[in-house]
Amino acid sequence: MNKLRFTLVFVAFATIFSVSAQSKKVKNGISKPNIIYILADDLGIGDVSCYGSDNNKTPIIDKLAKGGIRFTHGYTAPLCGPSRAMILTGRYAFRTGAVNQDMVGQIKPENEVLIPTVLKPEGYATAMVGKWSQFGLTPKDFGFDDYITFQGSGDYWATEKKKSENYIENGVNKKLDSITYMPDLMHKHLVDFITTNKDKPFFLYYSMVHVHALIQRTPDSKPGSDLYADNIAYMDKLVGKLLSTLDDLKLRENTLIVFMGDNGTASQYAERSSIGGKALSGKKGTMLECGSLVPTIANWPGVIEAGKVNDLLIDSSDILPTFADLAGAKLPTKNILDGRSFLPQLMGKKGNPREWIFIELGNKWYVREAKWKLNREGELFDMNNAPFEEKLVVNYADNKEASSAYSRLQIALKTLSPEKGILDNAGGSGRHASNVNKKKEKVEE
Repeated sequence: MNKLRFTLVFVAFATIFSVSAQSKKVKNGISKPNIIYILADDLGIGDVSCYGSDNNKTPIIDKLAKGGIRFTHGYTAPLCGPSRAMILTGRYAFRTGAVNQDMVGQIKPENEVLIPTVLKPEGYATAMVGKWSQFGLTPKDFGFDDYITFQGSGDYWATEKKKSENYIENGVNKKLDSITYMPDLMHKHLVDFITTNKDKPFFLYYSMVHVHALIQRTPDSKPGSDLYADNIAYMDKLVGKLLSTLDDLKLRENTLIVFMGDNGTASQYAERSSIGGKALSGKKGTMLECGSLVPTIANWPGVIEAGKVNDLLIDSSDILPTFADLAGAKLPTKNILDGRSFLPQLMGKKGNPREWIFIELGNKWYVREAKWKLNREGELFDMNNAPFEEKLVVNYADNKEASSAYSRLQIALKTLSPEKGILDNAGGSGRHASNVNKKKEKVEE
């Protein structure tokens, strides 16, 4: 009897010790997955070949999609600053004030919680590599442990822009020399970060230089080559180099990668970014479909089932709660969060999918279902032929399906009430005031 009692006590103690050890293991982050979020600049769906691009080839990104999930309805704000604010805060612009490029810079760490601050309590090392310019202060002020960034957008060579290129690496101002390619410098920094933190969980926010204008030659460009195609190819190559680094460090199977564009294709390149010979509706800076519809791909070998194409509605406010869900991190409670985790869908489960997404820029906004879209002006659009066409429904009251959609989307807008939030304080386009003024001056001339 005493022997039996001793055995039971021993087993109970061992079980408690095992659970405690496992809890400690999770708490210390040893078993937590790494998270890499790659954000390409001005990359619309017509720029990526796995989405059907006619003129651009992205074999590495295509392979990433083939090995995971390619989402067909991933949306974000149609300009870079508001888009990044939506991504990093998990909140809509009328709540944060990020309704235009300049107002993004007014966001303060004491008012908004960004992804790195959410993940750090769970043991994550955090890094920001690349474009940060719309935000004020530094990435460190908003919770990133490590960073390298530059001023403005589209920084490639110091010798090929009017101003000499400067960058900041962990608080130190540095000058780009005449032979170094900025995207390569960014890549080297992220490799150093990953290598240094390979034995702990890490979050990498990789905000790429490509393919923002001014489009310049790449190290692989040949005389007379198509520079836009070259830049798409080099961006794809850098993604491949990142994957190789993860393979070399044996981190690939414990790393979730999410790849997105920050908004649609830039105006001067939108015409060439067709799919199946058809022009797309909208481009960067517009409230049409492809101003906000962007490539959205998730890959995690052995965890996410390969070869999936998913029509789940996602807007980029969903990124923060998804990463928090994966890390077992607590969501911020000081502010209303608009995002919804799509981690269950990554794992092949139904989860709690969205019924609609919300997009806002300047003094315009819309809410969109799978087949219908309703904007601030009360205009209803039939989206059955998107992304090539969005058809204004004039007499929706005469169409039972359209009328029902109008009612649902009106309720969604009323629930959000963006008109009661922070409104655009400039011209309503969402762009930098300096750019708007330049356009006005040209018209007046």
